[in-house]
Amino acid sequence: MEAKTISLSLAVAGAVLVVQTFLDVAPSGPWDSASFSRGVLGLAGLSFLYLAWYERTFGRFGIAPTVNRWKNPEDTWLSVVVFGLVCLVVTRLLSLFDTGHVAPEPAGLILALFGFLALFNGLYVWSITKGPLALNEEE
Repeated sequence: MEAKTISLSLAVAGAVLVVQTFLDVAPSGPWDSASFSRGVLGLAGLSFLYLAWYERTFGRFGIAPTVNRWKNPEDTWLSVVVFGLVCLVVTRLLSLFDTGHVAPEPAGLILALFGFLALFNGLYVWSITKGPLALNEEE
């Protein structure tokens, strides 16, 4: 199977598993808790989406977006930081305005995790490319 077909399959399966967290269709499972089953399936879906994104972004399967895989880290670190900040803002908006409990309960926690991981990754890349940890040619 071709890598693009696999990543597309992962993306579709991930999207279906994430969408099911908003519905009450998961079985109660051996732990007799449908909400726990929805959460486990949702986390599996997020994992599939991440793997598909990684393959699409870096052209190979993996899990760690190390700096040597970035095409232009000197310029793209800001996009990663902005993504992290947007995740944190959406987390705050969810906690303020989701009074109807449309989103699953741990959605804010997971979004905050994504936000902080992206924010710290972007700031690290900045610090080693343009910031205080950058190697200067003069030294």
